[in-house]
Amino acid sequence: MPLASPARSRHPRPLAEPDPSSRTAGSGGGISLVLAIGLPVLLAAGLTAYRLSTRSLWLDEGASIAIVSQHGAGLWRAIRHDGGNMLVYYLLLHVLVDWFGSAVAVVRAPSVVADAVTAGLTAVLAWRLLARRGVALSAGLLCALSLPLVFWGQDARGYALMVALATAALLAFTAIVQAPGRAPRPATIAYVVLSLLSMYVSFYAGLILLAELAVLPLFRHRARLIGGCLVLVAVGCIPLSVLALQRGSGQLFWVDPVTPAIAGRAGLVLISSGLPPNFHITAITIAACAVTIALALAVGVRLVVLHVRFRRLAWRGEPASTGAWIAGSWLIVPIVVMLAAAVAGEPIELARSVILLIPVVGLLLAWGLDLPGRARFLGIGAIVLLLVMRALVVAPTYRATPENWKAAAFQVARASRSGDCILFYPQDGRMLFDYYRREDPGIQRLTPVLPDAPWNVVRPYVEQYTVPSAARLDQIERSCPRLWVVASHEGHRPGPQASERDLTRYHALLADLGHAFGHQQRRTFGYAAPIYVTNFTR
Repeated sequence: MPLASPARSRHPRPLAEPDPSSRTAGSGGGISLVLAIGLPVLLAAGLTAYRLSTRSLWLDEGASIAIVSQHGAGLWRAIRHDGGNMLVYYLLLHVLVDWFGSAVAVVRAPSVVADAVTAGLTAVLAWRLLARRGVALSAGLLCALSLPLVFWGQDARGYALMVALATAALLAFTAIVQAPGRAPRPATIAYVVLSLLSMYVSFYAGLILLAELAVLPLFRHRARLIGGCLVLVAVGCIPLSVLALQRGSGQLFWVDPVTPAIAGRAGLVLISSGLPPNFHITAITIAACAVTIALALAVGVRLVVLHVRFRRLAWRGEPASTGAWIAGSWLIVPIVVMLAAAVAGEPIELARSVILLIPVVGLLLAWGLDLPGRARFLGIGAIVLLLVMRALVVAPTYRATPENWKAAAFQVARASRSGDCILFYPQDGRMLFDYYRREDPGIQRLTPVLPDAPWNVVRPYVEQYTVPSAARLDQIERSCPRLWVVASHEGHRPGPQASERDLTRYHALLADLGHAFGHQQRRTFGYAAPIYVTNFTR
């Protein structure tokens, strides 16, 4: 699609295909573009690599390590149990653990790299859609300084990789639809491969495919090509669909229905002003939220005005803005689909799925605050204010450990005696004790009774909410002089029916043990999903 030269336009430039002439700038322009992309990458890498091993592993990270520590059929059974979710991530982590071991820095390293790549890709997308280095730099920096992305970038789960792959696939999509003449073959291949990989990391990545499908009518010259690519992606996802259907939605029994409070948490994540319940809402959180919402509203009004003005210019022969539609669809379509799914009763974890949209929020804010003329410094000041507020939100989180399994494991190891027994509810907690047993062998003094596998056997115990049978419980009470019960994610009320049932079962177990032993002491570790350690003695 031809573009009007910026020099001939007296109007603010909308999101559009980049001016080809701007791609052939001199060496100074090339260097500044490299900096606009490279600085966000370095900032994101630094923020996620800082104190990478300090925070304790949490329950889902324990599951990741236990799953990827399996081999052969055991690895496949563990992946199949998860319905194929994060399949590619688990395979990648399996190779890394096999080569370099399972140190915290190693298992979290893929997320560090993915987060840095996402910041760079966001800058590239901003440049491709707008061809302004300042906007590319601002969008990339806003993405790098996003608390949710920093958190998941320091986490041994596949969410950071999901965002990176989905953003890369969208960049390939943009390259295809904006290319003059024939679509570039490398971009077409990359689009199919990246879309497939993103789906095999997380089902949520499909939301971006829906956003791309929604704007396809605007690119009729590419509709057949993109349609063919999506057919290939759909065919490639058949094995994943089979695994997901076999597993069903039972693995999401813990997801609460969408309420105003849940939606509010997701909103904080979307604007990168907080991440409850992992981090407490503070005065800084509220201030960052207020500043971001105020600027977002101003940006929204400006972008609507620019779009209306630009459409009028288009009627007089000026080029139409495709980038605005791509960015708008990236933001709006997934939100509509997620809310519709929630209303239909499908379990969806909003706070984790909306992280896919954080890059486009940064892009739109950077574009809307790219003010013309004398107001330029006002826009720069607003970007700086946003970055400062985000930095103030991120900084305190390095000292926080929402689920302190490390402290819980070490405390039990120090306070236990030879012959003590230990029981986990649910059994997921065993995976964390298996991991920290390597740092404190004192854990091996305890005799595991649920699960009752010896300490040298590492297995995934994912979502196993079981209690001993009456006969087994009687045997435990008679043979164990002291019993440690470690519980977390034990269920909650009010909540989904399965969660309430799990919580009732847990309370009944505690009542039985309290009656049999007579004395009990309880300690709590962490706060987001507290870890309860109860010591039963006679």
